[in-house]
Amino acid sequence: MERLLLEILCCPVCRGELELRDAEEAEGEIMSGTLVCLGCGERYPITDGIPNMLPPDQRNGG
Repeated sequence: MERLLLEILCCPVCRGELELRDAEEAEGEIMSGTLVCLGCGERYPITDGIPNMLPPDQRNGG
């Protein structure tokens, strides 16, 4: 995931601002970490450079 996306992504639950935490980067891209909503506190994982922006009730295993 490119850092530029942080400027346009928002929480799908409340439309709040997202903060990147525990990021691991490779070759200038964010490969893993967590996006945390500053509004509602929901967390969205980043795995293999892809943020899982599905609402919690629609994610696999959750």
